[in-house]
Amino acid sequence: MSEEFIVTPWEVKGFVDYDRLIREFGTQPLTDDILNRIHKLAGELHVHLRRKIFFSHRDFDWILDKYEAGEKFILYTGRGPSGHTHLGHLLPWFFTRWLQEKFNAKLIFQMTNDEKFLYRYDLSMEDALKFSYENSLDLIALGFKPERTVILIDTLASKTLYNIAIKIAKHVTTSTVKAIFGFEDSTNIGMIFFPAIQAAPCFIESVLQSRNIPCLIPAAIDQDPYWRMTRDVAPKIGFYKPAQVHCKFLPGLGVGGKMSSSMPETCIFTIDDPDEAYRKVMNAFTGGRPTREEQRRLGGNPEVCTVFQYEYYLFEDNDNRVKELELMCRSGQLLCGECKLELAAKIKTFLTEHQRKREAARNVVDRYLYMD
Repeated sequence: MSEEFIVTPWEVKGFVDYDRLIREFGTQPLTDDILNRIHKLAGELHVHLRRKIFFSHRDFDWILDKYEAGEKFILYTGRGPSGHTHLGHLLPWFFTRWLQEKFNAKLIFQMTNDEKFLYRYDLSMEDALKFSYENSLDLIALGFKPERTVILIDTLASKTLYNIAIKIAKHVTTSTVKAIFGFEDSTNIGMIFFPAIQAAPCFIESVLQSRNIPCLIPAAIDQDPYWRMTRDVAPKIGFYKPAQVHCKFLPGLGVGGKMSSSMPETCIFTIDDPDEAYRKVMNAFTGGRPTREEQRRLGGNPEVCTVFQYEYYLFEDNDNRVKELELMCRSGQLLCGECKLELAAKIKTFLTEHQRKREAARNVVDRYLYMD
């Protein structure tokens, strides 16, 4: 990866060139042909598809082939529970929920509390487990159906996961995981084995049903290295290669880079007090002009404005309204403060409702958990 930006499963830095990432990762762009097929099958296109927020894939066209032939697929995605959920984590979950609804698909959701314990020496197993439950509440609050959603917390589903993971691990050498993930001699052996654990949910449904079930993984593109390894192993152990569809990263409220828990002032957590989130938005970076007069005369720059990006990615479904916001920004008709006020109100409303649903989820979380 070039020095201008970094994208790994554990680190994303800089302004990401997604076209170049497609070339360097060896994925495929989501074409109009694929989007037209999805529209025909689902009856509509999700906003994240219309706006190319989900932009890249591996074998999504094959998943559609299977579905058109009458073969259902499962969805698989997850979360590394090292802290509280923020809006960047929710981004692919919204699209995953839409896929579940439109294709009546079962979702396997993995909470990799073991990985976070292994990777972060400042995180205890107890805290990683606590965050697994807390993050599960956010998933449930988005409306995933309990009859079609299974949450795997790795240390609570270890028997099922391990029995699949050892079959995967047998076909992956240490040199392979070093090359894919950048592991070094100082990396603990738990991290070296972990990719087999993250690969295992791709095949759980196939194991449970004793037949091959297609698997589609909607996730941010930083997780793609795991699936490269998994796709190489899958035919060796008798399973379909998992397909993926990749999304871009939600930017933080500061200058450059994705939203990150390590910079809480530029990050909106789902447990933030709605008034605190409002304040964060009002302090967001917009790249606007130094004075009102210059903004009116020269216009703004929506490409670098985090407020516009949040409308584009999450908070404005109406494409015409997004175009209107962009034109008003560029022409100087819309000032940064006005734009911030509109977004801050939307986020405050969203958090208030999400937190209500999140608390209600505490009463039903056990219906989603898979434990062996």
